[in-house]
Order: sequence, then C-alpha cells, then structure tokens
Amino acid sequence: MATEIADGVWRFDCRGVNAYLVFDDVPTLVDAGTPWDEATIRSGIDEAGLEVGDIGRVLLTHYDLDHVGTLAALAPDLDATVHAYGFDATLLRGTRSPPLRNHKGLIQRLGALVAESPDVDVVGVADGETLGSFTAYHTPGHTPGHVAYVSEELGVGLLGDLVSESDGELTPSGWLISYDTDAVETSVRGLAEHAPPFDVACVGHGDPLATGGAEALARLAARL
Repeated sequence: MATEIADGVWRFDCRGVNAYLVFDDVPTLVDAGTPWDEATIRSGIDEAGLEVGDIGRVLLTHYDLDHVGTLAALAPDLDATVHAYGFDATLLRGTRSPPLRNHKGLIQRLGALVAESPDVDVVGVADGETLGSFTAYHTPGHTPGHVAYVSEELGVGLLGDLVSESDGELTPSGWLISYDTDAVETSVRGLAEHAPPFDVACVGHGDPLATGGAEALARLAARL
C-alpha cells in the first residue's frame, strides 16, 4: 500500500518494513523492501504517478535483506545510481561478506541466501555529502555503514533503522538487530545534535512521523 504522508513524500508499506519515494530534485527511492515486495513498490511508484524508469536516485540507509531486497527485481527497469555507505556498499556489491563473529552479521549471512545480488551501479556515500537536497550522516550501530539522510529544504529525515517508531515515539535499534548498540546511541545523539530541523521522520519500522520528527529524535537522545 502507498500513502502520501507529506507533500511529495510517499510511504510504501512493505512486508514489515517501509520504503519511501521522495520528490526531490529527481524522484528518489529510499530503501527497497524485501525480495517479496516488488509488486508493492512497483504499484506504489505507479500510484505516485511514475514508472520505475523515472526514478533518478536510490538512497539506501543500509544493507539488510528488508531494505535492499527488491533491487534485483527492479534493476532491469531502473536507470538510477544506488547510493550506499562504506561497509554496507561492499556487501551490496558482493565484494565482501558479513562477519560471522557478530550476531547481526550472521543474520545478514542468512538473509543473503535468499537475496539475489542486484545488477545496479552502486556508488559510495561520504559522510556529509549532499545528494539532491539531502545531506548524508553516517550513523553506525545498526550496521557499520548505516546512513541517515536529512533535507532541511523538504523538512524530511530518512532515518532507516537507526530508530523505529512505537506509540508515536522513536526507539533506538535494539541488540538483536544491531552490530553495536553503544554505537547506535552515539549515532542517535550525534544526529540529534548536528542535523538541521525536520518535520517528517521516515523510519524503516513502525509508522513514519508526519510532524515533529526532529523533536522526537531529540527526546530519544535525551533519554539515552
């Protein structure tokens, strides 16, 4: 199901996870659901008045099965650069494997067994880099290469799995699904301190916040 949660910001409600479409300088797909969400994402793009070939940029907050899963299926029609950070970009390219010594790395290894490697152009993101109106903020912890993207112009924060939503508040990524929860907390505090104000908080899990996103992030940072 696709819902326009703010002007030019569409949520695609996938299988237990969210992907987003943002009308920035070019139509931007944010994350890409599970391998079983192709129909949801294609129909959502259609509801927003576009085709997959109209997507001009893909921003990945991180590499996980439920955030990169449909890229392989979309790739034949997708004429857009895919942006990912550091370690997570190498996982997406298939040039590196998740570490077995970390419990989250083991989960990612298992996920890779059902995720086809996408034939896409993956470009690394630098901390502080500007992509359209969004600035990239390296926010490790959930994964080593997790990135949040914030657009002051649009008032939108793309928070990925750094946090999730529960009862209208944000909660940090927990131990089971994170490489390092201490790093998660440091990233939450750093993003709350350094990112510009934003209203819309687009989270990977739970409901996005249509208003008060930066304030909710600041409240979470104060609790940690």
